[in-house]
Amino acid sequence: MTNANMANREVCDLIFVDYSTKKPFLNLDFANVSTTELTGESVFAYGGKGHPKRIQFAGERSGTLTIETQIQTVKLWQMITGGELSSNAKFLAREEFDVAAAETSATVTLKAAPINDSICVYAGDDDCGTELTFTAAAQANEITVTKKAGTDKVIVYYMKELAKDVQRINIKSTSFPKNFIVYGDTIMKTENDEVLPYKLTAYKVAPQSTMSLGFTNNGDPSSITITCDLLADAEGNILDLTLIEKSE
Repeated sequence: MTNANMANREVCDLIFVDYSTKKPFLNLDFANVSTTELTGESVFAYGGKGHPKRIQFAGERSGTLTIETQIQTVKLWQMITGGELSSNAKFLAREEFDVAAAETSATVTLKAAPINDSICVYAGDDDCGTELTFTAAAQANEITVTKKAGTDKVIVYYMKELAKDVQRINIKSTSFPKNFIVYGDTIMKTENDEVLPYKLTAYKVAPQSTMSLGFTNNGDPSSITITCDLLADAEGNILDLTLIEKSE
């Protein structure tokens, strides 16, 4: 079956292995598109009348592995950014409270204990315009707001600590992605109607630190694109393309 005509219409499932530890890092079996592009530079020796090209030299062999996916995971973000994964976070909370209009003060109970000196209270419409004074009440998440008579709503902003069921990727100016070995598999179909396994091995890839996260309320679910540069390993290997001439 050598040199059989074949075609592909299926994405690669990819396993990313930490290049340093050689341990699996991410099973990326949810991509919609996976594209491998090889590049190289050619230079020529010229000679003779008309300055024709006479001898070609090839070098700077490189390439990219590009993945498009609508499915995302925190581990995928970590792989792209090189950020540090932690299980706590601080976040700004906003809460609205209906209060008695006739009163000049109101005690409200926040859903969480605020971080020190992070509370801001506003009256009425949420334009962050009329700031109100307040004092701490008996409980850590209670405050007593001083307001004008006639104000029937107060809005409280405060920082709160998230310390349970949290996955946070912290990306610093010094963060950079790890290098990985990537194993991919898909199928090829021949003109003889055979479906054959096709394997891809990228010996050293470096994810580019570019990521666009889109959030929209219409149309198709947003997609992200991950581009990895293909590098040579210590033995000069860049890529293996393997066709298995028998169905597994």
